[in-house]
Amino acid sequence: MLIQEITSANAPKAIGPYTPAVKLGDFVYMSGQIPVDPATGEIVEGGIQEQTHQVLKNIEALLAEMDLEMRHIVKTTVFMTNLGEFNAMNEIYATYFDRPYPARSTVQVGALPKGAKVEIECLIIDTLVYERQMQGGCGGCGGGCSSEEGGCCGGDCCGE
Repeated sequence: MLIQEITSANAPKAIGPYTPAVKLGDFVYMSGQIPVDPATGEIVEGGIQEQTHQVLKNIEALLAEMDLEMRHIVKTTVFMTNLGEFNAMNEIYATYFDRPYPARSTVQVGALPKGAKVEIECLIIDTLVYERQMQGGCGGCGGGCSSEEGGCCGGDCCGE
């Protein structure tokens, strides 16, 4: 099995025996990110909104290591110590995503590491290879490839 470890100098280091993210093929599984400032190793000051912002910045930093963006996230799980702060968390969360938003579960937990108020884990699909194929198609003809037509576009763009 070929599992790639994903870390970033711009995201917090793991605080236990786990990897911030692992990639297997096109799938990326990101461990729960808490609002730790990577420069200090401490939870950021402020309330749920400041903490949610830092968590999402940490997620972006890990994604950047793979040339991925927030749009590649297909599912998140949000862990909160107080669901009474759900709307305030959601205000910040919504600024990091465009439609279609990732699928999401949000649950209240008794406590989070380092006294954090929020933790978010993600499932990501690396679609970059497919996106490049869709943009370039067969030899730059813009798609329409068919193995029934000799593996090319079957048109003028392939020199046929």
